[in-house]
Amino acid sequence: MIQKIRPVQFAIVIFLVLLASCHRAGKKPGTNIARSPRAVQPLLPDLIRDWLNYIQAHEGKIDDSSALSQAAITKKIYEQVEFAPAWSKQGNWNEMGDSILLFIEHAKLFGLFPEDYHGRELKQIRTLFYNDSSGKGERKDAGIWSKADVLITDAFVQAVKDLKLGRLQNDSITLRKDSVLTDEFYLQKFNELQKNGGWSILVRSLEPSHPGYRQLKAAIPRFLDSIDGRVFTKVPSREKDPKNFKPALQKRLFEGGFLATDSVAADSVTLAAAIKKFQIKKGITADGRVGEMTIRMLNTSDKDRFIRIALSMDKYKMLPETMPARYIWVNLPGYYLVVREGDSIRLTSKIVCGRPMNNTPQLTSAISEMITYPKWTVPASIILKEILPAQKRNSGYLTKKGFSLVDRKGNEVDPLSVDWSKYNKGIPYSVVQGSGDANALGVFKFNFSNNYSVYLHDTNQRYLFGLPSRALSHGCVRVQEWQPLARYILRNDSPSGESEASRARQDSMSNWLAHKQKHSIPVRNRLPLFIRYYTCEGKNGNIVFYDDIYGEDRLLAQRYFAGK
Repeated sequence: MIQKIRPVQFAIVIFLVLLASCHRAGKKPGTNIARSPRAVQPLLPDLIRDWLNYIQAHEGKIDDSSALSQAAITKKIYEQVEFAPAWSKQGNWNEMGDSILLFIEHAKLFGLFPEDYHGRELKQIRTLFYNDSSGKGERKDAGIWSKADVLITDAFVQAVKDLKLGRLQNDSITLRKDSVLTDEFYLQKFNELQKNGGWSILVRSLEPSHPGYRQLKAAIPRFLDSIDGRVFTKVPSREKDPKNFKPALQKRLFEGGFLATDSVAADSVTLAAAIKKFQIKKGITADGRVGEMTIRMLNTSDKDRFIRIALSMDKYKMLPETMPARYIWVNLPGYYLVVREGDSIRLTSKIVCGRPMNNTPQLTSAISEMITYPKWTVPASIILKEILPAQKRNSGYLTKKGFSLVDRKGNEVDPLSVDWSKYNKGIPYSVVQGSGDANALGVFKFNFSNNYSVYLHDTNQRYLFGLPSRALSHGCVRVQEWQPLARYILRNDSPSGESEASRARQDSMSNWLAHKQKHSIPVRNRLPLFIRYYTCEGKNGNIVFYDDIYGEDRLLAQRYFAGK
């Protein structure tokens, strides 16, 4: 006869089951010594399950000082293999385990940080096992092996994410379509690795194929070999800390080998000579003066530079996986423009970009029109900040600078007839500079769609291209080699490339320029344009660093890599 279970008895059974379950989830797996290293393997599935239950119950934490970065997908990976260990076998790392541990140890070669992949904990575990090569001690502890397996799986997931997408959040210029990786993607990559092996092959498949990324990565080993681990004296601003400015400056120059001593106060001539040496080495204007840029360079350590590398490598991961067949690439901190066709560079030009107070925006667009002898309609921001105050100070300012004042109906207005004193937040007029050699846009302009009223153009201040530091414009990009760029665009503005029709259009452009005529040249085959901000890049096996002219990398470093 089957005895009926009373409600009270049923409740007690359920309570005991839940209590046992909570106890199992809440208890951290500890030491579990097997008879031999080979006997560790059968113990691991239960211990891995216990670790994952414990971690889930403690919001991803392993202990007070560490946590899993990707706890949810790590658990899913183990669930599909019934909690079998992934990275070891019979008391030894398997081939994939060794490969990932080596990757973590040398993560900086990929612009990554070992500590983001449990580098410290895994190094300690490896040291324990290597010191116990006979298997008499720690290598028989299934508790350590199970913890290591979970840590490596979490590191694997995090590495896949960081190699594919990077660590920066999407912004307005991100062009990736796969900005979030699905659980299925991680499971697929894990299964591929377990089935086929080849961690290095998987890594290459995840990384960007952009030539800039490859060149930067190839130069990292030489940079890491040359790192100077010394902590240099920080130089304060002269305005904010005038008392300590000069002593700190002298000490910093002495530490860098630019001065012979820091114990005797250097005179101004000696100090200026030392500053020039530093400026020449850094490739900035060598005037012997300590401006903001020089102080930034003096205060940038090799640790800061590596973070710049990490940021730049992540920025490449925000580009499309496949770039256009040909495109214009502008790097603002590098002050240059190139035209790329695949891995080849067809044209290079110096540029002038926006001042820090009028920074050139990063954007993606395409050249749609070119104009010979353009007029310049001054943006409202420049009118408010510069032209309106100048006109108030001097009623002849607009006339002297060759500007016309145009009302909303298109009629030209005499500036002397306007009561400028009543305008403080803008004016109900357009300010236009007519075509001519004195025009701020020079004699040529490249139009492209954007929300910032900026364009590429020639300039009437061509001497500025001779300066090393060229963040000097109101926000537009001035192009030294504008003429070769225009010809390149026209040559490629037809399906057949260089053709009779293309040559005719080039001849017309030359004729309009010679006769100083304003004409619009539509670009049918629009040339993609990428204006970006990279403060370092690989060149000839070395890493070239540029000034963080707008302070953007400094802010990104504080946001994403604080404490690194």
